[in-house]
Amino acid sequence: MAWKRVVTEMGMGTDIRGGDYTKAAVRALRDALWHNSLSVARALNMDVDSMRVEVIIGVPQPDAVDKAQVLAVLPHGTGEVQVVHGGLEVLSDDGVNKTIIANAAAVVRLDLP
Repeated sequence: MAWKRVVTEMGMGTDIRGGDYTKAAVRALRDALWHNSLSVARALNMDVDSMRVEVIIGVPQPDAVDKAQVLAVLPHGTGEVQVVHGGLEVLSDDGVNKTIIANAAAVVRLDLP
């Protein structure tokens, strides 16, 4: 058997005023996951917790994201989080606050023949 990609989900999340990269990343993953209901595992008579989920987050400052908080969003399966350079950081007019925009991809894999 081999781990095969069965779904790729994408999402976007923001922290409007706080400049919190983790909050934006968590919201991006939730956006990706909460707009669907995966039935592929059950359709193949597999436990939903048998899924492996590869989460990729794009933000301007990857080191500012708490990967454990992002991973805690996954409702099923096991996962890993990779944070890469991406997304956007938009400064307020006075330069004091910033809006963080994060992008997320969740790649779901099942062990299939």
